[in-house]
Amino acid sequence: MTSSIRIAIIGGGVAGASLLHALVKSPHLDVHIFESANEFKEAGMAFGIARNAQSALQLIGPSAVRSLEQAGAVPMRGVRFMLAQGEGAGTLADETDSDVHGKSLTSIVHRANFLQELLAGISHDRMHASKKLEKVVQDGSVTLHFTDGTTHECDIVVGADGIHSTVRKLILGSDVSATPRNSGGWFLMTLQPFEKVQASLGKELISIEDAREYGWIGENVFLMHNILSDGKLVQFAIASNDTGIESQSLDSWQRTVGADEIRKLFQGYPPHIRDAVYELLCDQPEHKALYLWEHPNAPTYSSGPMCVTGDAAHATTPWHGSGGGMSIEDSLILSTLLGRAKTPAEALVALKVYDRIRRPRTQRIVEASRVTGDILMGRNEEYGLDPRKFPGSFVARWDFIIDIDMEKHRDDALQLMEAELKGV
Repeated sequence: MTSSIRIAIIGGGVAGASLLHALVKSPHLDVHIFESANEFKEAGMAFGIARNAQSALQLIGPSAVRSLEQAGAVPMRGVRFMLAQGEGAGTLADETDSDVHGKSLTSIVHRANFLQELLAGISHDRMHASKKLEKVVQDGSVTLHFTDGTTHECDIVVGADGIHSTVRKLILGSDVSATPRNSGGWFLMTLQPFEKVQASLGKELISIEDAREYGWIGENVFLMHNILSDGKLVQFAIASNDTGIESQSLDSWQRTVGADEIRKLFQGYPPHIRDAVYELLCDQPEHKALYLWEHPNAPTYSSGPMCVTGDAAHATTPWHGSGGGMSIEDSLILSTLLGRAKTPAEALVALKVYDRIRRPRTQRIVEASRVTGDILMGRNEEYGLDPRKFPGSFVARWDFIIDIDMEKHRDDALQLMEAELKGV
């Protein structure tokens, strides 16, 4: 069948790769992906694919599910939040357990491995590296201009180009929501050998047979650890919040965290957790940490033949562990709508419907993550470090994210598109 709709995806991370993986199933779509780096790779470490995103992968198709499995994803049997300071120090704050609920919860996967698997079956003539978008010219068709002097014509442009998205700026123009903002929080993420972390924290906390994600809540400091890569690695991460954010450079994307600062942050933690942090992170004088940025709510995710997806649409702080999951949800909905479109004019309708369906949900998650971050840092006035406040109420903050009926969400999008097409 001759291709009738030409689609260009800008950005070769998980958001772009999962969308490409979903779109290539439609023979009437001529899809190409453009990455500014000289190769398709992910810079991040590990992230969670909760059951909402797992459902989206299942609806995209069996090959998408296999990509997650072949990337070495480790299913978590549960997630436990522990109080590390205050009167309940060392006790369970709240938890959720897949065995109890009879439902999958989340799987932890290495970003680079997952990306590699998503792109494994894609024809190389669809993939273009070293292509940094400079501008988009709309004159009948849409022409992409890259900084190396090359061009590409298409009908639809999807910006999956991350928090610094060029496509987002083209859509929103001078609107203040086009620019991300520094939350003041920072995350230091490391990948450690499984045996090393198990020896440090103990088999009760680090076990492939009883794989669980743990979050330790302290006074303006948080520790998280989970297992990935078929049990070969543990993601061991710490976070804090710079209280003097107003006086520091709001343009900072990184900060240096020294061993002495880490020791001071964790000095009030239970001794076995404190000592593990010292052993695993203080064996070198300093680390590079990333500031946590987010996008303000945008008035739209689309304009004409352009739209944004993933972090380009709704970059979020990581406290709900939902950034990657939202990208996969986006890919399901956008690929379904574009797959339904049979002409470039119908594809424009698909982008409008995508915006209407996805924007309310994703922006709610961004806002909820911000509040959850304050709770996990012990900074929330309602929760504080009070052990009586957490049980039953804290993990419920994830319910609206993970319990969504993705099949209904997809069908709602299709029904809306059918209604919109009647008026075209």
